[in-house]
Parts: sequence; C-alpha cells; structure tokens
Amino acid sequence: METPDLSELAVSPGYRYAERVGEQLFVAGQVPLDGHGQLVAAHDPAAQANQCLDNLAVVVEAHLFLLEDVRHLRIHVVGPRQALVDTWQAVKGWFGGETPPATLLGTPQLGHHGQLVEIEAQVVRASRDARSAGLD
Repeated sequence: METPDLSELAVSPGYRYAERVGEQLFVAGQVPLDGHGQLVAAHDPAAQANQCLDNLAVVVEAHLFLLEDVRHLRIHVVGPRQALVDTWQAVKGWFGGETPPATLLGTPQLGHHGQLVEIEAQVVRASRDARSAGLD
C-alpha cells in the first residue's frame, strides 16, 4: 500500500493522522490548522469545525476512503454551550444534512493555543455489494 498524500495538511512531526486496519480507518483528532500550520479563526468555533472537517476529508480521501464511509465523529469543543451549538450547526452544514452519528463533547481545553474544536472519526468502508444494494 502506498503512502497517503497528506501534503495539504500541516507538517506534524511525530504525529500520525490515521491508522488503517483492513477496511477501517481510525482518524486522530483533526485540528483547525491550515496547510501552513496556522490556527484558523481563533474565536470562531464554527469556522474551526469547518477547517477540522476539511482536514478530515483530506485524510479520508488520501487513504482511499469516501466521506460516506465516515461512520462516527467525536467532536470536542471548548467554550460555553453556544460554542457547542455553533459547532454542531457547522458540522451539519458541512455534511449537507447527511451527518454521520456523532458525539459532541464540551472540554476545558485543547492542544493548541486558541483552539476551540477538534474532530476525530471512525471510518469503515462498506462492501461493494452493500453499496450497490443501498444497504450500507
């Protein structure tokens, strides 16, 4: 299996974005950093959620999975209840109404200064037969 192209993401020495196990992909928490390693929208949880999901899409596609293979999200949010609401609205909008099952959690802090959102995912490729029959 060839190495996934993650060149669109920030360089992260010592950090693995994902681990593929058979037809599953376990994606580590995606953070709101752009491709240059700069934090996006320090005070805007919705914008940070969008950046996290954009980064998630890069990881998923680089490992040759589809976004429809995302089976569960775990979303960590710093801030008051409104930050959780704003983040959830952004996630729903990003997925266009087809949001996978998700857990939304409030947390006191995350790894980067100014970071309000982090999103991790479990991705499972449906069998080709199940997809064609609409059973995934």
